Amino acid sequence: MSIFQSLIKKEVLHLMRDFRTITVVLVMPVVLLSLFGFAISTEVNDVRVVAVVEQSTDETRQIIDRFRANSYFTFKGIVTYKEVENILRKGEADAAVVFRTEDGKMKHQIIVDASNTNMAQTSTAYLESVINSAASVPVVTTTLYNPQLKSAYNFVPGIMGMIFILICAMMTSVSIVSEKESGTMNLLLVSPVRPWTIILGKLIPYFLLSCIILVLMLLLSYTVLGLPFSASVINVVWVTILYVVLALALGLLISTVASTQVSALLVSGVMFMIPVVLLSGMIFPVENMPLFLQWFSCIVPARWYISAMRVLMIQQLPVGHVLTEVLVLAGMTLGVMTLAIKKFNVKK
Repeated sequence: MSIFQSLIKKEVLHLMRDFRTITVVLVMPVVLLSLFGFAISTEVNDVRVVAVVEQSTDETRQIIDRFRANSYFTFKGIVTYKEVENILRKGEADAAVVFRTEDGKMKHQIIVDASNTNMAQTSTAYLESVINSAASVPVVTTTLYNPQLKSAYNFVPGIMGMIFILICAMMTSVSIVSEKESGTMNLLLVSPVRPWTIILGKLIPYFLLSCIILVLMLLLSYTVLGLPFSASVINVVWVTILYVVLALALGLLISTVASTQVSALLVSGVMFMIPVVLLSGMIFPVENMPLFLQWFSCIVPARWYISAMRVLMIQQLPVGHVLTEVLVLAGMTLGVMTLAIKKFNVKK
């Protein structure tokens, strides 16, 4: 067995002996993906509605019947206009629809509790769609790529971007720093083994672990969460592998800066967790951020990866449509890997 194979075997055995870490690493992606896919949802399924009807007509009765029959609404009854504010203030209803007739034409007003902005925006859109569908010229709306408006379609690429940063960068940096603390890294560096052989021996087990996690996440996404499956999954896999290599290089770079496992975790948390959640477009659209933060987000690898995954997984377009994202990730990988190996050799 060669020295390189021995290093890989050593690291694999070290991982296998740490049963708690392996359990967390394999279970955490499934738990996060399930939470964001089911529990954490931006969908609104129970909008409590009251109506104010100044003059009952066939059209108002038809719209109210639609409210009663629609599973997204819970119709709480007809009230007077003076009661609306008190009902919304007490939380007995989420929205009120006022129907009034002017010059023989029916007009409507939607009054909504905006203390929860997501609830307010979504319920207003729901109410307008029901009212417009009862009009003489209904509005036809077609939703592409996500006809059921499932939140999972939006969260899966973001969770994948966050998970691989956590697993590859944070755990790799901590693993290498732990070798420094115990003194075994110094023994390896003074041995005849070349530094790049040591680096690859440390990184390959985490790369293989990331591939297992990728398979688990894709199976969960395409089966349980119902994302559309197509031949583009091949592009999803190789772009993710590129992102994993970038994350491993970032972990190596952190290991050259941090001297203890605690400092490695802190550096990883500040450098990756906060930017990934806030600046990658995982939850908040990058286009809605101030111009300075939009430019700053360009250095966050997860921004480019999540953008590419949404095109490949949700829109299922060819890889040519994410060529910019792939080139940026490839450039980041080359740059970070070169800098990390250079600093590692300097440390040696």
